[in-house]
Amino acid sequence: MSGIHIGAKLRDLRIKNGLTQKELANRSELSKGFISQLESDQTSPSIATLVDLLECLGSNLQDFFAEKADEKIVFGEKDYFVKDDEEAGHSITWIVPNCQKNDMEPIRLTLLPGGSSPLEEPHTGEEFGYVLAGHILLHIGDAIYKAGRGESFYFNPDQAHYISNPGTGPAKVLWISTPPTF
Repeated sequence: MSGIHIGAKLRDLRIKNGLTQKELANRSELSKGFISQLESDQTSPSIATLVDLLECLGSNLQDFFAEKADEKIVFGEKDYFVKDDEEAGHSITWIVPNCQKNDMEPIRLTLLPGGSSPLEEPHTGEEFGYVLAGHILLHIGDAIYKAGRGESFYFNPDQAHYISNPGTGPAKVLWISTPPTF
């Protein structure tokens, strides 16, 4: 098992669970000194002891030793997914793949002149947008707000809402919704 630092991984898992060495020792019926030695790789646990420790930390051997896949951090045009709706005069570009499983969902919304985004029903969460080009009208319930290039908006989506483009040229908006709604 060269390359795997059991002690450091145990320490990280303990800290993630908000436990002190003493609290983990009490839960696992081990001494604080032994936990300290494990975390500093001065000693190695038996498989049975490791299983017990991991159980106290809400984990198991499989998860503990699983290699994390490289998580993609930077995305470009080849990663984007685009959905055009010519009738509504908009194009939605999901700029982070599979973000529906995350806490927030960033999209790039392009509105043709006279176009509008889909009507979003009231929901929990938050909405943020930044106008990249043109200007838009933000419709929240019965209220209408104007935002132009370089301006942003932020609101709680507790009313039906959508964006429209009253201009003669295209408008582009970076729109982030939490939780994902698009």
